[in-house]
Amino acid sequence: MTSNLKGAGCAALAVLFFATVDTTIKFLSDTYALHQVVLIRSLIALALFLALIMPFAGGWSVFRTQRLALHLLRGACVVFANLTFFLGLAEIPLADGVAIFFVSPLLITALSVLFLKERVGPWRWAAVLLGLVGVIVMVRPGTTAFQSAALLPLAAACGYAVLSILTRKIGSTESAATMAAYIQIVFIAVCAVSGLILGDGRFAGAERPALDFLLRAWPLPALADGWLFLLIGAGSCFGGFLISQAYRLGEANFVAPFEYVAMPMAVVTGYLVFGDLPDALGWVGIALILGAGLLQLWRETVTARQLAADAPRLRR
Repeated sequence: MTSNLKGAGCAALAVLFFATVDTTIKFLSDTYALHQVVLIRSLIALALFLALIMPFAGGWSVFRTQRLALHLLRGACVVFANLTFFLGLAEIPLADGVAIFFVSPLLITALSVLFLKERVGPWRWAAVLLGLVGVIVMVRPGTTAFQSAALLPLAAACGYAVLSILTRKIGSTESAATMAAYIQIVFIAVCAVSGLILGDGRFAGAERPALDFLLRAWPLPALADGWLFLLIGAGSCFGGFLISQAYRLGEANFVAPFEYVAMPMAVVTGYLVFGDLPDALGWVGIALILGAGLLQLWRETVTARQLAADAPRLRR
């Protein structure tokens, strides 16, 4: 139980860093190209990692691994999740995107049964179904309010769920520092190649904000935006380390609900920075998804108390 609580604390703190990154990248999405922003972010994050985390995590030994293929697969999952999520944010409100993305803890619960053989009871399955209903309410398929861009955070949630399961799978042999380092390396490699292909803007001119964010030419970053890039770099560095530590320490289906801290933050920052608030159905969807996460958390608490109460009798 202690490990689960440590993992949950790391997850909640990581979410605070990621929320800052999400807001800042959405703010920059009208000026810069997505791969350019992510490349600069990852370079800064890797530099901070080398200077502030690596010396206290074993030095250069953090790059030693016997599971390079799984590290690269984790990197591919997080690159996919990041790109689809930020492309979605270019078109839909921050709170809506974050709410849809946060079906990922529910997907993690389902995948933890299939791949990690963790036990999930009927209450948590009910939470999964409740969360999926919330996503349907927010995406609104088949109605005039449907936006195809709303599917992008949903795709991101799938990628993130697979990432989290892989983190739990290799966490027994790989440190959080090693996992965080390889993710930044994969980001840098993918974004550098994307810059060579797309950076001159040869495919630019798309009318949709998401495609324009992906395909526009890479401008020279303005000096005044330097602190924003430093902010997202630091958030990516420390958030990536903490979330790797979270799923390394705790059971996936216990840690995941604590990431819901991001939802109220997204509502507040979306309103303060962009002037966006969810509509009536959006609030219903957010409430259903948040309620699903709280239901999982409540059930975990009840289970933990029952196990603690049964322990003395079992020892006798």
